[in-house]
Amino acid sequence: MSGPYAADRLVALLDAILQRSGSSPEEAAIVAANLVDSDATGHASHGVCQIAVYAKSLELGHLQPNRHARTVRDEAPFLVVEGDVGYGQVIAREATDLAIARAKAGGACVLALRNAHHIGRVGAYGEQCIAAGLIGVFFVNVVSRPLAAPHGGGRPRLGTNPICIAVPATPDHPPFLLDFATSAVAANKCRVAAASGREVGDGLLIDERGAPTRDPGVMFRDPTGAILPFGGHKGYGLALACEILAGALAGGLPALPENLRPGRVVNNALAFLIDPARVADAGNGGWQALTDAVLDHIHDTPPVPGGDGVLVPGGPERRSRALAAERGITLDPDTVRALHDIGGALGFDVPAFLRG
Repeated sequence: MSGPYAADRLVALLDAILQRSGSSPEEAAIVAANLVDSDATGHASHGVCQIAVYAKSLELGHLQPNRHARTVRDEAPFLVVEGDVGYGQVIAREATDLAIARAKAGGACVLALRNAHHIGRVGAYGEQCIAAGLIGVFFVNVVSRPLAAPHGGGRPRLGTNPICIAVPATPDHPPFLLDFATSAVAANKCRVAAASGREVGDGLLIDERGAPTRDPGVMFRDPTGAILPFGGHKGYGLALACEILAGALAGGLPALPENLRPGRVVNNALAFLIDPARVADAGNGGWQALTDAVLDHIHDTPPVPGGDGVLVPGGPERRSRALAAERGITLDPDTVRALHDIGGALGFDVPAFLRG
């Protein structure tokens, strides 16, 4: 691993790369900050490493700079937004803002987001809902090279299809933010392990014949292996739900062979935004007091021998952000190499950027 690097230096470098690659200053700032924050929160698979994917997508014409969320249907509570394969961090942020306004006005919004380029860490949009005092539930599909096998299957057919559930803070507890891929491991973790010559754990991968393997290199050969769904049939069921709800229903673009292109990355999403004040009773402290009681009860669980105790979703990301602010961000060698290659080709002194 390389670094650590100060977050502001990484943001400055990515911002410069994105602007020179055709993005407006506003777009570059949003995308750069989102990528670095993903690393800071411990979600490196959606972080700085993605700049290499974006550079290739720009070259192939699969990513269009300076696009904005375009409303194609607005019939409360339903909102349908087209992304025109623009930077997903911009499109999804704008679409979520539109949905927040409608949920604030009417109590709920059902958002269908279609045809955005990679939207990155879905938790970022959950955090937008939290900041607005709303609950957000997101189902996302991934139209790209299939990575995950269905339960019982020996070949990849699905993306890592993430789900996010966000609940605002209560008087006694910080926000609840559940954000996870439906695959047993992130593809980027396989890439890092393969580059480092390390094996992955048992029960995560199968090879091109469908046999269990610990070799992450199977994900980068042709034919590839596949990542297994987390939790067997349960994770597979959620991944398939993402494909139907986000891909077929919201986006009209499921990850079928006819929709796949070399180097193409598209995200579609179906999201439900809810004003909790419109649902819960106000008496006795309402939903917040009851949520605090639930979380108090969970935190009061005795830890397993030698363990650190029970965590609540959102806690690891807050802890990771605090450590990153204190110690900087560490990147894997492939990502550092990509920054030097891409930045250097655009005429930047990358070491000077990273030194500050």
